[in-house]
Amino acid sequence: MKSKDKLLQELTAIKELIGHTPVVQLEHDRGRLFAKLEYQNYSGSIKDRAVNEILYRGVLSGHIRSGTTIIESSSGNFAISAALHCQRLGLRFIAVVDPNINIINLKILEIIATEVVMVREVDETGGYLLRRIEMVRHLLKTIAGSYWTNQYENENNYKGYAGLAEEIKAAFPRLDYLFVAVSSCGTYKGLSEFLKTGFPDLAIIAIDIEGSQIFSNKKVKRYISGLGASKKSGFIPEGTVVENVILDHKEIIDGCKALLKEHSLFVGGSSGACYAGATKYLKELQTVGDSTALMIFPDKGFSYLDTIFNNEWVERTTKPQAAPQMVNSI
Repeated sequence: MKSKDKLLQELTAIKELIGHTPVVQLEHDRGRLFAKLEYQNYSGSIKDRAVNEILYRGVLSGHIRSGTTIIESSSGNFAISAALHCQRLGLRFIAVVDPNINIINLKILEIIATEVVMVREVDETGGYLLRRIEMVRHLLKTIAGSYWTNQYENENNYKGYAGLAEEIKAAFPRLDYLFVAVSSCGTYKGLSEFLKTGFPDLAIIAIDIEGSQIFSNKKVKRYISGLGASKKSGFIPEGTVVENVILDHKEIIDGCKALLKEHSLFVGGSSGACYAGATKYLKELQTVGDSTALMIFPDKGFSYLDTIFNNEWVERTTKPQAAPQMVNSI
């Protein structure tokens, strides 16, 4: 049984492996365009920042202790990061997923998580997210000493990006545009909060996928994991005006493939969406001048080998009548 101090020491040690990710400049005809490669974090994604902060604050407050079972609804990077953290801490971790989970992520979670719970009933939105959250609440009631990290509403999610904001401030004397793909919106909220002091005139543009309910009520089946959500974000107050770009599936797929072909960057769906969204946004501006823009690239492309980088899947998905096997989960 690890003491509170030991758990905090372990989390601090993991935090040393998070952050200080590289920034690369991409050739672009609309000002200076950069990408921050967040896939070079501890577990391979940007989610390490939020997971580490949530767990650290949970231990500090006494909500998480040796013997606690951590539970989260996530089919992707958050769950993978949490599972690795919990292994290091000696804690049980249960990932609540659904049948549309990316098969590669499922295999990873089956190896590193304590348990994977599959929710199979569709909710009223046509997706599974609301049913997954119901399952989390059920598990909390039935498992003594359990704790929900709640990436959707836990303020320590977005507070975990304070370090990322400081890295951006240190890297850029001036920044005009920032492009962030959204799901729980923790990254968007955190960077919006923590970059105000360094760049008061910064335009932060949220990149979303068609069918996501974050900025739109239009219902379109989603097939690309890692971005979008089937409910509004708890981090964006109702009525808040957020500048955003909503992309269709083909635009995101094309963005991933362009990054690989033109820039030798093998990235996941959120990164491809960020690139496609930034390119689209900057091209539509009347003038860019000597502006500087930064994109956040959350993860690599390995989890998308069966989807975005599978030509047969792409062909099925981009047809109007398509009915491929996977939809977005966060």
